[in-house]
Amino acid sequence: MEIQYRCIDQLANLQLPYEQLDSASTTKKLFPVLSGPLSPDLYGYCNRTAGWADAAKGVLYFRDLCIEKGVSFISGAQGTVTGFDKDARENIVAARTASGHNVEGKHFVLAAGAWTNKLVPMYNSTIATGQVLGYTKLTQEEMQQLKDLPVYLNFETGWFVFPPHEDTGFLKVAVHGWGYTRSESDGLSSPVTAPRSNRVDFAPADGVQRLRQGLREVLPEIAERGFDRTAVCWYNDTPTGDFIMDYHPDHANLFLATGGSGHAFKFLPVLGKYTAKAFTRSLPTDLAEKWRFRKEYVSQGDVFAGDGSRGGPERREFTTEEKAKL
Repeated sequence: MEIQYRCIDQLANLQLPYEQLDSASTTKKLFPVLSGPLSPDLYGYCNRTAGWADAAKGVLYFRDLCIEKGVSFISGAQGTVTGFDKDARENIVAARTASGHNVEGKHFVLAAGAWTNKLVPMYNSTIATGQVLGYTKLTQEEMQQLKDLPVYLNFETGWFVFPPHEDTGFLKVAVHGWGYTRSESDGLSSPVTAPRSNRVDFAPADGVQRLRQGLREVLPEIAERGFDRTAVCWYNDTPTGDFIMDYHPDHANLFLATGGSGHAFKFLPVLGKYTAKAFTRSLPTDLAEKWRFRKEYVSQGDVFAGDGSRGGPERREFTTEEKAKL
């Protein structure tokens, strides 16, 4: 895929070290832990200065920083926004919540991810897509055997795997693909809104099959083992994969920070800085243009071509039976 060449070009232009992977055999020599056959036409790169971070710990760390700075969080039904109250000029005056409690204010920031288009019109500039993931519990021996497992991403299929998680003993595999939609009567795709404690163990059968197929190529010794848990992870995709950091065209005091497109977390250390610059309208011109709200997609149908990193089958709608299990 073109994206491999783009990534390699960027590494070379920035004079960052990388190793070119021109075959499955070359890759397996570098990483003997990859016990499967891999893709027969494998071509890619290894960036040893890259890595992964624990999302839960990262978010908790930043939450604690916010609390220390005096930020208050409202959670549960009182923090579940169901809509907005507006004045005659379409400015937002309050956020309505599931508890019936209104949160009033002069300025509002909407960073609701895949739920965004259920709260304000997005003019076909975002689409909520569900991606599949699965967790397999490893033994202590397997944890040791796989401790040098790299983050492995196949751009052709979208399948990827993280190294074993030391705290939980789980191996996480997932698909970064075109995903699934859950459309309602208004034609908009959105996740089910439910408390974290009510999250279900479900992924569509063809998605689970893709998780297994990826394991067969990389770690066949655990490919047929049952997953301890599967899930659907929701993205808020934009047509190009770029963020939206801009004021809503219909509501002058509503700022949008959304459009993660499945890759926002990797920007966690700097995302707040640039969001604040966008909020205060002090972004560099090129970034302000890249991240502006775009209404021109409204009549263009399916414009979600992505950033070149998606792989696997075309996006499809969840079936009625699958929606009932979400």
